[in-house]
Amino acid sequence: MGKSQETFNKKEVEKKKQQKKKEKEEKSKERKAHSSKGQSLEDMMAYVDENGNITSVPPDPNKKKTVINQDDIQIGVARNLNSNEPKPLRKGKVTFFNESKGYGFIKDLETQESIFVHINGIKEPIKENDRVTFETINTPKGLNAVSVKKS
Repeated sequence: MGKSQETFNKKEVEKKKQQKKKEKEEKSKERKAHSSKGQSLEDMMAYVDENGNITSVPPDPNKKKTVINQDDIQIGVARNLNSNEPKPLRKGKVTFFNESKGYGFIKDLETQESIFVHINGIKEPIKENDRVTFETINTPKGLNAVSVKKS
């Protein structure tokens, strides 16, 4: 009689495959036993209340609804209707100005904030450490100094 062609290693691999197959079947049966497929539609329903919260309780149809004016709703940043309108005259000191690039910064003497200035907003030539008067406008990138004059 000849020796069996199946080695010990092949038998072990086959046992592991069978074991994994059994485990997979058991997990499948467990999932089916605990599945939520049999739930009613009412159990799966979710509702949104007047504050935007998700609840399991349906809204009360007898409850009086509040009316909201559409113009009162603000999304994001509040609208600034007069954003490009110049503000009152301010005083400051030029902290940096690059003539070749055409921009610089003015430090407001009252608020100590640094305000961007472009060469297009300058009425007369300025240089660093000059005392100036200016107006500001709001731009998408922040405050800009305009109508800049030496004081």
